Amino acid sequence: MYKIVRKKVLNPTVTLMDIEAPLIAKKAEPGQFIILRVNEDGERIPLTVADYDREKGTVTIIFQIVGATTELLNHKNEGEYIQDFVGPLGKATETEGLKKVAVVGGGVGCAIAFPVAKKLHENGCEVHSIVGFRNKDLVILEDEFKNASSVLKIMTDDGSYGTKGLVTDALKELIDAGNKYDEVIAIGPVIMMKFVCKLTKEYGIKTVVSMNPIMIDGTGMCGGCRLTVGGETKFACVDGPDFDGHLVDFDEALERGSMYREFESKKREEVCNLFKEVK
Repeated sequence: MYKIVRKKVLNPTVTLMDIEAPLIAKKAEPGQFIILRVNEDGERIPLTVADYDREKGTVTIIFQIVGATTELLNHKNEGEYIQDFVGPLGKATETEGLKKVAVVGGGVGCAIAFPVAKKLHENGCEVHSIVGFRNKDLVILEDEFKNASSVLKIMTDDGSYGTKGLVTDALKELIDAGNKYDEVIAIGPVIMMKFVCKLTKEYGIKTVVSMNPIMIDGTGMCGGCRLTVGGETKFACVDGPDFDGHLVDFDEALERGSMYREFESKKREEVCNLFKEVK
């Protein structure tokens, strides 16, 4: 059993938790993920490590409430426990030797982008962070990105906060201003990563993407995170989650990622109704 030592609501659909897991905290690196079960009968889901504190022995997870398991997890409070918490899994994001990087995050994907930006900053890299959200109410981790970035651009679809527009608008502006990036690291909705890669390919800038959003089982057994990279079949959970974005078949990934959306919504509704009945 793993204790929840902190719970914080970041926005109406996104929650942060610090989990007491000293062995995982000792080894975790940005880009890796854990697999958890809320209770003994629960399903196993992968969640990216959003941060870690090796001294306190805690691992931070940030999750969006989209299905039955995340709904159950969100009903847990500080001082309570979750059944299983296993990791770290997956390959860590490569950050060594990079001198100037643009980190692009979209929505809840910013929870994955932040630890990468933080590690780069700690390594002495100049970090330009671009984060995008639908509106002001959904903005997360603003202060954290400020502390880890030389430049921070916040974009919103409706212009209610930061600058109105897409993350690609801000990235193009920074590149056209003369910034020479060793690499662009993009993490967020698959459609966002597709268009970031389309832009950077025009400029010949290496781009790494995290295919965490399409993972389901987290062990390579279910095949749900199968994708094509450079004409070869890969699995996001065991071969990644990071890949060369210019080689990823995003259209295939988008099609597969939408397969379970209706099922997730239905299961979440069932859990919500269950809690209403209990109350």
